[in-house]
Amino acid sequence: MDKRINLVLCAQGHFPSGTAEENFEAFYNNEIKPLVSALDKYPRINMAFHYSGVILYWIERHHPELFMLLEDLLSRKQVEFLGGGFYNPILPIIPMTDKIGQIEMLTTYLRKHFGKKPQGCWLPAMAWEQNLVGPLTSCGMSYTFLEDHQFSAAGIKPGEDGNYFPCITEDQGKLITVFPVAGAIGRKMWNGNPLKILSEIYSSAKAPETVMVIPVGGSLVPGKNEGRRDYDKIFGELSKADPQIEFTTAARLFKNLTALKKAYFSGVWSSGENGMYPRQFLSDHSEADGIYAKMIYVHTLINNQLRGDKTRKRTAMEELWKAQDSGVSHLGSSAYPGLLHSPVRKAAYRSLLEAEKITREKKKFTPSLSVFDFDLDGEGEYILQDDKLNCFIKMKGAGIFELDYLPCTWNYMDTLAPADSPTAATAGSFSGSERRCAFVDWLFPENTAPEALGPNGAKGGRYCSVEKYEVSEIDRVRRKVIFGLPPKPALPFGDIGIEKTWQLKKNSLSVEYALKNSGPKEINFIFSPSIDLSFPGTGDAFLRVLAVRDEEKESISAEEAVTVKNAKALEFQDIKNEAIINLEANRNFDGRLFHLCTPDCGKEEYQSTCFIPMFPVSLESGKNWKVSFSLKITS
Repeated sequence: MDKRINLVLCAQGHFPSGTAEENFEAFYNNEIKPLVSALDKYPRINMAFHYSGVILYWIERHHPELFMLLEDLLSRKQVEFLGGGFYNPILPIIPMTDKIGQIEMLTTYLRKHFGKKPQGCWLPAMAWEQNLVGPLTSCGMSYTFLEDHQFSAAGIKPGEDGNYFPCITEDQGKLITVFPVAGAIGRKMWNGNPLKILSEIYSSAKAPETVMVIPVGGSLVPGKNEGRRDYDKIFGELSKADPQIEFTTAARLFKNLTALKKAYFSGVWSSGENGMYPRQFLSDHSEADGIYAKMIYVHTLINNQLRGDKTRKRTAMEELWKAQDSGVSHLGSSAYPGLLHSPVRKAAYRSLLEAEKITREKKKFTPSLSVFDFDLDGEGEYILQDDKLNCFIKMKGAGIFELDYLPCTWNYMDTLAPADSPTAATAGSFSGSERRCAFVDWLFPENTAPEALGPNGAKGGRYCSVEKYEVSEIDRVRRKVIFGLPPKPALPFGDIGIEKTWQLKKNSLSVEYALKNSGPKEINFIFSPSIDLSFPGTGDAFLRVLAVRDEEKESISAEEAVTVKNAKALEFQDIKNEAIINLEANRNFDGRLFHLCTPDCGKEEYQSTCFIPMFPVSLESGKNWKVSFSLKITS
């Protein structure tokens, strides 16, 4: 029996905004350039490319000569460009209009620069939900790709030879063809003998015609990201394959596919994150969920505030789309940065804040206090805003979980730490993430030394951030909200109740504490509101910290953990953003300053800077003790 094996070799590449320039250059020199150059030498080899708009735009600016070679390969119909979202978003989790806008943006870019409109769409991380069929087809996409194990999870059985065949899937009457991707075979080709592997595929084929999509390039082949790949060698070997093995493109195959079976695929994410459901990553990683919540918030702002202004709306939407990058939807590595890498998150927040600023143009912004479910957890958050500051406060802990300074488009609460972090700031392994807040309240034993403090506080204390505060007063005119934490005798220092008053003044925040002993005996303890802030980095090029004592300022080390003695205020000089944060109290304090880092391939990735002031308190039964802070940002 005559048999034909149709092979679609494919390559993919993307880096999120915030990735270091050297990563782009290394990917180009070690991956894209040798791949495209090798294709030019071996005309029998056909390929499908999906490079995100971020990668293509970088090549256009830095290596425009490659576009000429790509145009030649396209004219020879040796290469097919696949469409998708311009900024490589995880499509299931972004709003419908953003799905369509991002896909159309990349389609327009490809058509403008290469004269070809893509017919098929690549899904970042193979993240799928059935309702993607509608937006994909409405954008002119006739086919897409999912991994073979996603076919298996959908109950689709492989042929007698163990290989899957393309199928069609449907939603609300819309149809799209789905090609199976044999990822394991792509990895085998780099680790074994390509000709032998193709021979085995041909020998095992039972049907007259077999269709296989095999990833051989880009980030589709894990473990091959260091050093230059020898595409000349592998394409030279593949060119010797049996004539019955045809290297083709998905576009060419699609024209001749008939009588395909229909199937439905469950929502799953095949990105190496244990095949989790696309939204599960948000639930498991609070920093990713925070960026997602901000994205939904800004999307709503744009649609509500910019009706009828198409130019500003388009500009704001493109900033929003930059923040929808799939880079914040995986943890990342040294080769492919992700959520763990502070510059990637900073770039996402910068774009979101740029979009928010566009919604405020052309009108005076009125300072406000509002209450709504910002982070989509079923409970309202308290939002204090003026023309320069956004302050977001949660009921749990009554601390700040987002602090935006709009003149610098910077979120100083973009903090992240290992969920299982020990008290040493940079020790331990990373298995999850938690958002750290500002003004997280601790009650420590009276003999606690500053050197005993770390990211998890100190032994024997009461961690009020995990307790839910109650709101006793909201004054929208004065932009003031009062939270209360009642006594809880079962906890350490449980006879202490806390009243916590937040107020937004002119480009500054104030928080006033009133602690009351409701127990029968005098209680001695240390009160410490822990404050995390995230800067571009540490060292004199990024951050300088000054302790203020009696109007004099003393520079303190910003490189390692230090103890601060008898200060009235701290001044954080953000060198890169040219901003100054002043943290001032109405009582002098000691405290501990340190940086939080996460391990990343043998090195430490800076995440945030934490300061824990310490106030010794002695409270008799029924008595109160007060302290207040102001936090002001200037540029």
